[in-house]
Amino acid sequence: MNDQIHSDGSDHEHGALGDAEYAEFMELAAQEGFDVQDVEGAIDEAGHGPLPVLAVVGRPNVGKSTLVNRIIGRREAVVEDKPGVTRDRVTYEAEWAGRRFKVVDTGGWEQDVLGIDASVAAQAEYAIEAADAVVFVVDSTVGATDTDEAVVKLLRRAGKPVVLCANKVDGQSGEADATALWSLGLGEPHPVSSLHGRGTGDLLDAVLEALPEAPAQRFGTALGGPRRIALIGRPNVGKSSLLNKVANEDRVVVNEMAGTTRDPVDELIQLGGITWKFIDTAGIRRRVHLQEGADYYASLRTAAAVEKAEVAVVLIDASESISVQDQRIITMAVEAGRALVVAYNKWDTLDEERRYYLEREIETELAQIAWAPRVNVSALTGRHMEKLVPAIETAIEGWETRIPTGRLNAFLGEIVASHPHPVRGGKQPRILFGTQAGTKPPRFVLFSSGFLEHGYRRFVERRLREEFGFEGTPIHISVRVREKRGRKK
Repeated sequence: MNDQIHSDGSDHEHGALGDAEYAEFMELAAQEGFDVQDVEGAIDEAGHGPLPVLAVVGRPNVGKSTLVNRIIGRREAVVEDKPGVTRDRVTYEAEWAGRRFKVVDTGGWEQDVLGIDASVAAQAEYAIEAADAVVFVVDSTVGATDTDEAVVKLLRRAGKPVVLCANKVDGQSGEADATALWSLGLGEPHPVSSLHGRGTGDLLDAVLEALPEAPAQRFGTALGGPRRIALIGRPNVGKSSLLNKVANEDRVVVNEMAGTTRDPVDELIQLGGITWKFIDTAGIRRRVHLQEGADYYASLRTAAAVEKAEVAVVLIDASESISVQDQRIITMAVEAGRALVVAYNKWDTLDEERRYYLEREIETELAQIAWAPRVNVSALTGRHMEKLVPAIETAIEGWETRIPTGRLNAFLGEIVASHPHPVRGGKQPRILFGTQAGTKPPRFVLFSSGFLEHGYRRFVERRLREEFGFEGTPIHISVRVREKRGRKK
């Protein structure tokens, strides 16, 4: 039986389903009274591969976060002039004209101690690193500044497609200001008022032309490239030490200054007889007076690394309590759909009491990722480093696992028979059938007779893991409810 029908669901018009399996599945859907187009749309939506990434860059107070909120259609990105605004996330999912993509927001934080040029350059560098295309936002009422010119040089070096947004054009009178931005040499300036929505439709049309249908970064080893591992974690957790230890040499120089611009360090490293590409996120350290800013830059750099990676190895300092920041970083990796390994560093320094309390913390604080392989390591001494490769390989295997539709539906039938959905409002919704529409990570579409409660979806996910493994990978489950058509029962 060939579970791996396609190396990447995004490369096939039926998601991860082969032609014969797709035809059989659509016949089943028609028998259950589902609209063919609705089923095709559900498979297409759930079966997409990694989404293309759009970075929104520019100097502070040009309206980047306001534009991001306009693009994603809701107020999520922080819009505030005050430096040091704490940010839980910097990546959002958006849709325009039926196409979905990710948006990386770099707005809202200016690090005075570095100077405006350095902070803007650092933000832009980290965001562009992960992006397939860039929206460069300029305040048309001010015109192109020296900082804008510096970002233009950065964009030219990166070689990514750029869409120029002339923001704060609130009417016809501002059109001339926008036209003046042709001088930047980035092509046509798109006059926009992100606050009022003026011109954003035309801007997004240009964005879709610049974005590839799928990311340039292809997952898997089809082209013979090494698997990509992002080493992520909060500042000072030991990422540089771990990278240097697995490389058996000092490859990463850690700078005490948070947010300094430097070339990203992607290391090809032999580990366990295999070559891996480690995407380094080290080099950002905390200083007390720069704590919030350093956290923001760490989040931005982590987002960039995760977007480029297949596996996220999250490093946690076992000698300290699991922090909110640790949980945010894990959530970032899970929401990005990457395979996940959790490495507890400084394990050799723990006494029995700390180990006891750490285990309790893991049970309570990280229960949502109980499926992730765990390794206890010491980046300083190299203890248990040999366990890292098997954990990564296990996570990749789970991430790429595919269950044939026939086997999946037999399993779903057993679930419905043994553990039916609770009755709500006199009705009892049922899972009618389902399919795995994609891998990397595994993505399932369930078709039901009514709304499935969140708790029941979690139960289905738990049973999927018990039956099929999926160790080390998040699982995405979407549900399509059969619309009433007045047909005969």
